[in-house]
Amino acid sequence: LFCRRKPDRIIEGVGWQDFDSEGRWVQADYGRLSVVSLYLPSGSSREDRQLFKYELMDRFKPLLKKWAASGREFIICGDINIAHKEIDLKNWRSNQKNSGFLPEERAWMDWWLSDGGMVDVFREVEPGPDQFTWWSNRGQAWAKNVGWRIDYQIATPQIAKRAYAVEIFKDDRFSDHAPLIIDYRVSDRWLRTVS
Repeated sequence: LFCRRKPDRIIEGVGWQDFDSEGRWVQADYGRLSVVSLYLPSGSSREDRQLFKYELMDRFKPLLKKWAASGREFIICGDINIAHKEIDLKNWRSNQKNSGFLPEERAWMDWWLSDGGMVDVFREVEPGPDQFTWWSNRGQAWAKNVGWRIDYQIATPQIAKRAYAVEIFKDDRFSDHAPLIIDYRVSDRWLRTVS
């Protein structure tokens, strides 16, 4: 995480050695706001990684629900490695049996954005098509915008309402992903240290 303001607290990991050893969770707390960097594994490389991804999705459910109900505001940013809806990838028909767009993964996203109490902030502000954050390095995927939206900012409803601008930054190419930038109107009272 790159922060302009020093957080009140930094938390690395969630207490699961198999997950934490891969550096997939960093949380910065500011008053009653937590900003999280989350990197869920891709299951595309091997079957055991897909099974690990499913296991993590199950293990995260009670934690995500607890955090959503905690009274803290959360913005969970990162590479979730799941395209939630058909609009979130260019060639959805041919990818229905591929990791990242499997029915179980999409159902988990449905749960997170309904019973899990969270909001896909990008889609709240930008409902239009052809908005992707990842492109294969094969062929002309980047040039032809044949991509997937697998990077998110998922937030609690109160902070999600404060989002007013979104951008997938494609002016420079850093990797096969493009940064997802969302601007929020957040007052200092949200960032004050709670004593």
